[in-house]
Amino acid sequence: MEDDLGHRVDVDRPARRVVSLVPSLTEAIAATRAEALVGATDWCTHPTDLTVRRVRGTKNPDRRAIVDLRPDLVVANKEENRELDVRRLREAGVPVWVTDIESVDRAFASLRRLFLDGLGWGVPDWLVAAERIWAAPVPERRTRVAVAIWRDPWMVVGGRTFTGDVVRRLGLRPAFADSVDRYPRIELAVLDSPDVDVVLLPDEPYRFTPDDGPEAFERVPTALCSGRSLTWYGPSLLTARDELLRVVDEASVG
Repeated sequence: MEDDLGHRVDVDRPARRVVSLVPSLTEAIAATRAEALVGATDWCTHPTDLTVRRVRGTKNPDRRAIVDLRPDLVVANKEENRELDVRRLREAGVPVWVTDIESVDRAFASLRRLFLDGLGWGVPDWLVAAERIWAAPVPERRTRVAVAIWRDPWMVVGGRTFTGDVVRRLGLRPAFADSVDRYPRIELAVLDSPDVDVVLLPDEPYRFTPDDGPEAFERVPTALCSGRSLTWYGPSLLTARDELLRVVDEASVG
């Protein structure tokens, strides 16, 4: 079988021991077959009661600890994990399945392939339900929404990103979708301008709070929201659409 990048992955299926290097995939695997998950990164916060071996971060995984766990499969992501770590794990004889996700539809397709071809578990019910939710039409809004991911310097979501596609699929207009950079740096004056109707301030990767973020804006309404709903592809997709629409609508009215 081949992963999203076309790399052949030889694994005994169904996989019985899995290490996840991606928070979204950790939650997806735990929601489907929790007993198979034996390792995850320090950033894997869902489910909140997860008790598995921690293997450091997404960018600096403890490769020796991963090898010692004897996983049937390690799951990774092109954007979140380093190619070097993937290559070194493969050189150590560990099968690694790399996902490549830049849109909602690609998330669904990638997850289906992971569960069917990579893990050999079949398509989970939660994934079928999430696909149905996001296939339903939504009224098109003209609201121009920017998603900030950092401050000092300010950075926003640009084009060719999963989060930007989430905004578009909500019937909204991603404010910086035409940027040549996926996560451009911009001046606050550009973000807090008539070209933007609402700025979303998620709690990750930068942890915006009521006292850290909204106070910087004089013109544009802001809305604190869950970073998990904006950036995670997994069971969070079951509730993300309704939650994000509510947040944007409340900010627009306010």
